[in-house]
Amino acid sequence: MRDELKACFEAGIKLGALYHQFTGMPVRTEFIRETEKIIEESVKSQPHVIHAEVMIDEERLRKDYSRMGYAELRGEHLKVEITVRVGKATASARLEYDENLRYPLMKLTEVMERPEDE
Repeated sequence: MRDELKACFEAGIKLGALYHQFTGMPVRTEFIRETEKIIEESVKSQPHVIHAEVMIDEERLRKDYSRMGYAELRGEHLKVEITVRVGKATASARLEYDENLRYPLMKLTEVMERPEDE
């Protein structure tokens, strides 16, 4: 299998794992930055990941607060960008809530293969 296909597969697996691992966790707005960093470091611990950036929508999270003083992290709170490298190929992917679909959409944003001379 070509490196580009493997990189695309790995990017998809990483986003799917992140989504299903972290949605449902309790989050308070005071700890959003720490929560973002924890998720990023968890993803970066996995093989092939060379970049991960997690952003939690504080305004949307605050609207979902329960009477108990926190919200459960959901797909519409997350914007995630990751890049993986497999062999000579890199693939970048994004998880972002799509307002029109009302769905947390995952998609590839870029796939590249380094030239042989690099």
